[in-house]
Amino acid sequence: MFNKVLIANRGEIAIRAMRACRELGVKTVAVYSEADKNALFAKYADEAYLLGPAPSSQSYLNMEKILDVAEKTGSEAIHPGYGFLSENHVFASKCEKAGVVFIGPPANVIKKMGSKIEARKTMSKAGVPVVPGTENAISEVDEAAEIAEDIGYPVIIKASAGGGGIGMKIVHSREEFANAIASIQSVAKSAFGDPTVFIEKYLDEPRHIEFQLLADRYGNTVHCNERECSIQRRHQKLIEEAPSPIITEEMRELMGEAAVKGAKSIGYENAGTMEFLYSKGEFYFLEMNTRLQVEHSITELITGLDLAKKQLCIAAGEELAYSQEDIPLWGWAIECRINAEDPLNDFAPSPGKIRRYRSSGGPGVRVDSGVHMGYTISPYYDSMISKLSVWAPTRIEAIHRMDRALYEYVVVGVATNIPFHKAVIRHEQFLKGNLTTHFIEDNSIIKDVERVVKEDSEKGATLASALENKSTMVAAVTAAVESYMHAAKNQSSNTE
Repeated sequence: MFNKVLIANRGEIAIRAMRACRELGVKTVAVYSEADKNALFAKYADEAYLLGPAPSSQSYLNMEKILDVAEKTGSEAIHPGYGFLSENHVFASKCEKAGVVFIGPPANVIKKMGSKIEARKTMSKAGVPVVPGTENAISEVDEAAEIAEDIGYPVIIKASAGGGGIGMKIVHSREEFANAIASIQSVAKSAFGDPTVFIEKYLDEPRHIEFQLLADRYGNTVHCNERECSIQRRHQKLIEEAPSPIITEEMRELMGEAAVKGAKSIGYENAGTMEFLYSKGEFYFLEMNTRLQVEHSITELITGLDLAKKQLCIAAGEELAYSQEDIPLWGWAIECRINAEDPLNDFAPSPGKIRRYRSSGGPGVRVDSGVHMGYTISPYYDSMISKLSVWAPTRIEAIHRMDRALYEYVVVGVATNIPFHKAVIRHEQFLKGNLTTHFIEDNSIIKDVERVVKEDSEKGATLASALENKSTMVAAVTAAVESYMHAAKNQSSNTE
């Protein structure tokens, strides 16, 4: 095992990786921007070093500075977390050349899967089903329009280098096509430095199903069951659950085998995720995430595996100690991403200072967070406050537990999407497991969110009020102490 690992990330995922390191007896090095100088992850690490100003281009994306810190601190490996440099093949290659272990797959694998066009070709050759679409980048708009006609509208135009829900547009007719192509090419060039786009058939009522994978350098590859990630806004996940309520044991085996076969075909190593679209009993390759997913925690809850530790062990050269038959599936887990955003204002980010904070607790509840009371949500980075996960023996019990956990969660000072999560998990169609990637629009969820906000307001937001109003809290404690003393006095008198 490594002696020291640099964590090239921030927030919740930085702490998650550091926790795994600490349990393995590995020293950690944090790197942080000026905006994060007082962040919890920077204090949690054994060592911490300033990278630069708040903008990620001058800090968390500064490859040379990160590698310089790794060299100066004697770090043997770098854990990239998710986002930032986690799927950057150039950075992985630089790590390899510098003699630092990149905790993830080889650079050439990241590069191959980083291009959605190349990934589609590779998976198709491996026998993994892919959505009907173009095999090459679009060069001529008229020719592409003809292909779209052959595929059949609606189609979706995607940026080849895209990710995080950026660089996608659904087109319903030929009249919209030319403008849509130009729009996505512009977004792709601006966001990813690559204007390459391609076309896929847009599936009706698709579900987003993904399989967690683990692979060592000796050719051993297993999947750790599936996750349902269909509750999304702007193609970005908000609620995930494991397993999926639609997937049968037979379909799990079929999709899992396809995921493992696809990973083996490219020589995959470490943790990764094979993502599929599922529609009308058929599944199709969507993309591969060559890193640890945000939602890995619910897979840990249903399998008992520590995926962050497995990443470290695999990167250090250990062989997987189990086969596919050894991977369990226990109960049900649900994760809600708690974000500083306003669901009643098109999910606009809500940066600011957290004035009062109390996370959920109790049986079967897990909170992965990098914030605390007094913490400032920066406008420079993702607005995620935490990942709230629950486990229970059955899906309906997990839903009820999540409802309870959301009731307990208090964040004062910034708007959050907690009312959104309450509205979704209480919705009749969610309870039935009838999920699609456009669940929010199809079920007018925002109207339900408005009702939840109103109900919480009418109740006086009891828990939030208790935390917000110090005098109320002090009065409550004082009253409790007085009540206890009075009861104790009476008991003493009775005894005498």
